[in-house]
Amino acid sequence: MEKIRTLFEQQVGMSDRDWEIFSSKLQTKTFSAKSSILEVGNTENYLSFIQSGMVRYFIPEELDDLTFGFSFEGEFMSAYDAFITRKPSAYTIQSLVPTTLWRIHYDDLQVVYDKSTVGNTIGRFAAEGLFLKKAKRELELLKETAEERYLKLFEERPELIKKVPLKYIASYIGITPQALSRIRKRIS
Repeated sequence: MEKIRTLFEQQVGMSDRDWEIFSSKLQTKTFSAKSSILEVGNTENYLSFIQSGMVRYFIPEELDDLTFGFSFEGEFMSAYDAFITRKPSAYTIQSLVPTTLWRIHYDDLQVVYDKSTVGNTIGRFAAEGLFLKKAKRELELLKETAEERYLKLFEERPELIKKVPLKYIASYIGITPQALSRIRKRIS
């Protein structure tokens, strides 16, 4: 829980009272590897902070899932569109390794917004982080080649390459596992 406070305090001043209000609403939940955190069709009720572990976001398909995102330790995660609209999620979130989350329920976050002087800033901080991740991904898909996306992913998140099945990485960068295999051979 201290990681969350440290992260917030880097962005905004937080009084002990504000922290008390916010932290009293946090719940911890641990998921084993390859556990479903949120299924397609369910409403996202939580905004979560990853204390440890990693998750992937994907659209389940009959033949191959379409992986479109990952979140890591020290980051916020949520099916944020479903969280703010209160509508069913169009995708699934799965833990890739044992994952521990600190999370706040939608209703509790509304209380934090109302009772805390920095509540709205905390919400904005989380929302902006999730938005920036999404925008970065979209720009990469539009401007970079698959090889460039793979190399950037390898530079930014070397642990991902070691812990995530290559078929998920291939899907994430928008190519087939066979094409990823060719890229890996070419750059080795």
